[in-house]
Amino acid sequence: MAGKPGIALAVFAIGIYIIGGGATFAGVGLIVFMEGRDLWGWGEGRSFGYLLLCVGLSFTILGILLMRIFRNRGVA
Repeated sequence: MAGKPGIALAVFAIGIYIIGGGATFAGVGLIVFMEGRDLWGWGEGRSFGYLLLCVGLSFTILGILLMRIFRNRGVA
């Protein structure tokens, strides 16, 4: 990795993208299957699912934007 410092930024962007996708699908699962049920004392599973859905979509968009910026700027 000493030859290409931009590789770490690319791996970070792909990691954010993958985490966002996982959070999105987990949020959809909670919305569908946890309606009206408590989620480990944190509140209703459906409301936590909406939170995961929104954060997951935001992370996915952020990951895509970072990948595009790093590629277009010649960093990675």
